[in-house]
Amino acid sequence: MTAALPLAGIDGCRGGWIVARWDGAQVLTLARVTHVHELFDAADPPCITAIDMPIGLPDQTGPKGRTPERCLRPKLGKRQSSVFSVPSRAAVMAGIGPGSEDERYHAACAAALATSDPPKKVAKQCFHIFPKIAEVDALLRGRPGLADRLVECHPEASFWAMNGQKELSHPKKVKNRPFEDGINERLKLLGASGVPCDLLNAQTARALGAGLDDLIDAAACAVTAKRVSEGKALRFPDPPEADAFGLPVAIVA
Repeated sequence: MTAALPLAGIDGCRGGWIVARWDGAQVLTLARVTHVHELFDAADPPCITAIDMPIGLPDQTGPKGRTPERCLRPKLGKRQSSVFSVPSRAAVMAGIGPGSEDERYHAACAAALATSDPPKKVAKQCFHIFPKIAEVDALLRGRPGLADRLVECHPEASFWAMNGQKELSHPKKVKNRPFEDGINERLKLLGASGVPCDLLNAQTARALGAGLDDLIDAAACAVTAKRVSEGKALRFPDPPEADAFGLPVAIVA
């Protein structure tokens, strides 16, 4: 691999994104960017990037969200609660419109109720990442050439694949705090996948203004990027669906 570090994984963090760039072997770098486009505007953009953020927004949603969520959840066992339902494009756009947070949330819920069957409001956890969903959506619609290089993944799906397609034994967090057994389980899987883990620690996380789980998740996404580059990735569903703008709708692991 070249020094350009052709693989990358991205995980959202407060106020930005954590980027794990990996050469697929011995070199892993971690950085924080404010916007995803910065990675692709750089002189040495990665060839394949996997991001923990929904790509492809439906006009209508069925029970339990998009097809990717419905396909993936049963694979993850007790970890499936981490896969939340993505609402319609109308709901996401209503949630980033003008007004206070309460007003935007109510507008998003109203749009979601009108575009889901059975009608369902928006989960607050999902609502809070609407700006990031919209950011990635705008980037891909504005630069369609990135569609083959920037794919949606989910860290727990990445770890499931690393774990021989078996659910993990421990959660990553308990009561919104890092759970040591879960963190160590994931670090072990990353190491077994060839990822150098020396930077995946609390000190690095503090320096980047992120959580340790953000760093670990970004590294897991980088492993999925490698699987994509090798033609070994799994897709939920396969083949992917497409939204109204032609963006692929699939979670890759």
